[in-house]
Amino acid sequence: MDAVEKELVFVATADEEGTPNVVPIGFARPLDDRTILIADNYMKKTIRNLHENPRIALIPQNARECPYQFKGTVEIFKSGKYFDMVVEWAQNVMTELEPKSAILMKVEEIYSVKPGPEAGEKVA
Repeated sequence: MDAVEKELVFVATADEEGTPNVVPIGFARPLDDRTILIADNYMKKTIRNLHENPRIALIPQNARECPYQFKGTVEIFKSGKYFDMVVEWAQNVMTELEPKSAILMKVEEIYSVKPGPEAGEKVA
């Protein structure tokens, strides 16, 4: 989870027809071992996909040092505690940011992406 907070992550989603979309995200941080908060600052396809299909996967940018893929489901908040957290966090980094929503990812599975015989194995 340290790599999720410290690095860019790549987020994968799919629409209701299964068309994939992958984007780099700079605002993702773990809240605990099974929950990741993501700020929706500039999302278009990603947020549309999540409204249609709440399944999500992410991988840290430096997969050599953190060879894990996190999969789960999301809830989207446009107000309340998580939204307020995202606004404060984003504006502390860049005052001009105006997040549109907070995405709360519940991590349900973790897979290895380390090259070799363990690639693709479920680790948690």
